[in-house]
Amino acid sequence: MGRILRTIRVETSAATILLTEAPEPKVRDRQTGEIAKDAVSGEALMTIGVVYIEDGESSLIKVTVPESGVSEGLTLGAPVSLPGLVARPWESVFNGQQRHGIAYRAAAVTPTAFPAATGAAA
Repeated sequence: MGRILRTIRVETSAATILLTEAPEPKVRDRQTGEIAKDAVSGEALMTIGVVYIEDGESSLIKVTVPESGVSEGLTLGAPVSLPGLVARPWESVFNGQQRHGIAYRAAAVTPTAFPAATGAAA
């Protein structure tokens, strides 16, 4: 099993976040189809795909959200809010190869409105 490094809170107030992949159960074990659960609450976890746009740059990211945090009314291509978004750098060894990346997690995913003007002061 890999180790998770420091958790970093992601400031999203200046970003536009668009839903690109509908919520799906997060699979813990692809061979058995076991669904990932929160280590503390035991709640089933979901993953979503979003495009994160800030300062004219965009990134496609996957975000893990607890099942109870998935709001009704989500629409592909529409803006969403990700309260409590954090980034967790991780590293592990898989089949003898060192792997690393960043895992994103939010408390919820909710529909929101497009910003009134791009780059405008809030």
